[in-house]
Amino acid sequence: MSKTVFVGMSGGVDSSVSAYLLQQQGYRVVGVFMKNWSGKLETSRGVFHFPCSAQADYEDARQVAGLLNIPLYTFDFEAEYRNRVIEYFITEIKQGRTPNPDIMCNKEIKFKVFLEKCLSLGADYIATGHYARVNKTEDGIFHLYKGVDTTKDQSYFLATLGQYELSHTLFPLGDIPKSEVRKIADEIKLPNAKKPDSQGICFVGEIDVNAFIESFVGENPGDIVDMNGTILGTHRGLYFYTIGQRKGLGIGGGIPYFVHSKNLETNQLIVSKGMDPLELYQQEVIIRELSWAHTKIPLPQKLQAKIRYRSQDVPCTVTSLDDNSLNVVFDEPQRAITQGQFLVLYQNDELIGSGVMSYS
Repeated sequence: MSKTVFVGMSGGVDSSVSAYLLQQQGYRVVGVFMKNWSGKLETSRGVFHFPCSAQADYEDARQVAGLLNIPLYTFDFEAEYRNRVIEYFITEIKQGRTPNPDIMCNKEIKFKVFLEKCLSLGADYIATGHYARVNKTEDGIFHLYKGVDTTKDQSYFLATLGQYELSHTLFPLGDIPKSEVRKIADEIKLPNAKKPDSQGICFVGEIDVNAFIESFVGENPGDIVDMNGTILGTHRGLYFYTIGQRKGLGIGGGIPYFVHSKNLETNQLIVSKGMDPLELYQQEVIIRELSWAHTKIPLPQKLQAKIRYRSQDVPCTVTSLDDNSLNVVFDEPQRAITQGQFLVLYQNDELIGSGVMSYS
């Protein structure tokens, strides 16, 4: 009897081709469109409306499901998304950190509430269009690897997944390049074959992030100061800035300044001067809220670290501080280490674990 896989179909080409490939491999495929964002946001400051492509995306997913002759269900997770992703995002922003809603969306929505609901409805697996690979070794352990297309690898966003999630998940695109995915979509005449890749926040898409933040917290102006405490200008609120940011500061008159840090007590935004200020570099960082792909590895150990999605992996030495925190020392100082962002640890192409970066 064929195994049943529920495919999260976003209306994009990656999830559509994933459904097709699984169908070709003999699985019984069920499509699911997740409705997590309607564009309407109610906060203590009022009701706000943001762009929302959910209806258009659903129509794309519906047409693909019709072409593949598979059922398509809609799961409404808007309340869960608000409580588990948006609230996390705003809480982190208020603490002066820079969150990663895409990782939290995967952790709390796609690989938790979506996975649980699919399994309760008889699924053997779920599948998504992520560019990553899962392999099971003879000892029964599931290992998570980067996708073979290094320009599209999305394992970074899957950094909190453990054995339970990996044992029930398929990533059909992990072994093929994006160019091949587009080619397959053309060959089978998918209606969304030419659709651009989605951008912006997970399920929300491209919105004015500052306006989104402002709808929750408003503005809270304060001083922009240099490393010596000299006042250079005024900021809108510390929430709207992240470490290493240059654009949007409104100071300098042609002289480059970058956000160095935030002082929540004085409401000051501290900036460094120069094209590549030395003050923006640091050699080590602490990571907390640890996740391990299969088991905590012996430490200390040399690994590779990715400090943001588009950054190159860098060699580092990892040592244990306690049960839920590690010290990561980079071979070379790294620029704009940002509290609240995830640091993901790799051993070659295998994802080992991750944690949230902290300065202390």
